[in-house]
Amino acid sequence: MLVHSDLMLNLAYERQREMIAEAEQSRLLARAREARWGRKARKASVVRGQPAGTLASCDPSVAVPAR
Repeated sequence: MLVHSDLMLNLAYERQREMIAEAEQSRLLARAREARWGRKARKASVVRGQPAGTLASCDPSVAVPAR
């Protein structure tokens, strides 16, 4: 089946634009997801091995011999 060359070229360009738009959308969603998780991680970040308050740490600690 022979289709007009301009029609085929327009279809190819349209598909290319669709693929670019889909890739851009997925990149934007990934950046938004990363930013959201980054905020959560910064908000709840606690340095391991250092007490966060008056409660004892739940991290396993190595027994130090008494002097």
